[in-house]
Amino acid sequence: MRDKISLKRLLPLGLQHVFAMFGATVFVPLATGLNPSVALFTSAVGTLLFHIITGGKVPAYLGSSFAFIAPIIAASTEYGAAAALGGCVVAGLLYVAIGYLIKQIGTDIIHRFVPPVVIGPMIMVIGLKLAEVAREFSEQHYLTAFFTLAVVIVVSMYAKGFFKVIPVLCGIAAGYIFALIMQETGIGPQMIDFSEVVKAQWAPALPVFTLPKFNLNAILIVAPVALVTMIEHLGDMMAISRTVGHDYIEDPGIHRTLWGDGLATALAGVLGGPPNTTYGENVGILALTKVYNPIVVEAAAGIVLILSLLPKFGEFIRTIPMAVMGGVLILVLGMIASVGLRTLIEKQVNLMKTRNLIIVSVVLVLGLSGIKLLGLDGMGLAAIVGILLNQVLPDEDDDDRREVELDPELPI
Repeated sequence: MRDKISLKRLLPLGLQHVFAMFGATVFVPLATGLNPSVALFTSAVGTLLFHIITGGKVPAYLGSSFAFIAPIIAASTEYGAAAALGGCVVAGLLYVAIGYLIKQIGTDIIHRFVPPVVIGPMIMVIGLKLAEVAREFSEQHYLTAFFTLAVVIVVSMYAKGFFKVIPVLCGIAAGYIFALIMQETGIGPQMIDFSEVVKAQWAPALPVFTLPKFNLNAILIVAPVALVTMIEHLGDMMAISRTVGHDYIEDPGIHRTLWGDGLATALAGVLGGPPNTTYGENVGILALTKVYNPIVVEAAAGIVLILSLLPKFGEFIRTIPMAVMGGVLILVLGMIASVGLRTLIEKQVNLMKTRNLIIVSVVLVLGLSGIKLLGLDGMGLAAIVGILLNQVLPDEDDDDRREVELDPELPI
C-alpha cells in the first residue's frame, strides 16, 4: 500500500487532497473567531501525527471539525477563546482515554454494536449531511459549479494515464480559469480577488499561536462533544475501510486511530487551532481516484504545512472560488454516500426484514433532518439511536408476517 510514487505524480495527487480539505478547514476558524493560518498549521501537523501513531497505514486527512463550531462559540462568548481552547484540549484527551478502553476490551464490541445495518446508513449520512455545503458553495455561480463538475466527470470517465487519477485537480484548474473568464467578461459575478495575494509577503512566517486556559465551565461546554465526534470518527474509519478494502478497525486498530485523532485535537487546542477530525471529503477523493497510498495524504499535509507558513501561497489558494469547490463537492460527497450504499449491498443487509428497514430508515432521517435531542443532533443522534435499535429489536428470522410471492404471470 505504501509503494513508492515519483515526485511528479505525488505533488498533483497530494494537491487534490489539499483542495478537498482547504475550504472546510479554513471555514471553521473563520466561524469561531480562531486564526485560519493556525488551523491550517495544526491540521497539517495533526495529520502527520495521526500517520505516525497509526504506523502510516491509514490514508486519512484530519481537518477542522464542524461539530465543535457551536460549543467553541458558546464557550468563547462566555469565558474567552483561550478557555474554549482548553475545552478542545480536554476533548482530545477524551479520545485517548476511550481509545485505551477499547484496546483493553477489544474491537469485537464495535462489530457487535455497529454492524453493517447501522454503519451503512451512517456512512451515507456523512456524505449527504454535507450536501448543504455543496449547495452553499455552488450558489455563488451555478454555471461555474456545473462546469467544474462536468470536467471532473469527463476526466474520471475518459482520461488516460496519469490524468485518470487527478480528476479533481483537473476540474479545479479548469473551473478556476472558467470563473476568471466569467468574471472578466462580466457574464458572472466577481469570484476571484487577488488584492490579498498582492499584499501578502513571500517570506515564511509562523502563525500567531494562542495558548489555552483551563476553565471547568468551558470544558463542560466543549469537551462532551467528543463523545459524538468519536462516533463520526468510527463512521469515517469504516468508510475508509470499505473504500480501500482493508479493515482499519483491526489494523492498525480503532484505538490507534482514536489516539491519533485525539492527540491531533489536543495539539490543535494547545496551539490555538480548532479540533481536528478525519475528513469525509478526502474519503471521497480516495473513492474517486482509487489511489490509496497514505504517502499521498502525507504529501498533502506537507503542502498544507508549507502553505500555512507562506502567506503569499496561502492567500492564492484562498482565491479559489467557492463555486468551483461546490462543483467538486457535488461529486465527492456523493461518492461517500455511495460507499455507505455499497456497504449495505456487499454485506447483504436484507431490507426485507422489518428490523433492518426500521434501523436504516431511522438513521437516515435522524442524520439528515436536524432533529435535536438531549443536546445531540445529526450523525451523533442518528448513530446512538441506530445502535440502540440494533440492540433492542429482535432478529426476525421467523417473521409472523409471511412474504407473498407475486405470480410472474400477473400484470403489475
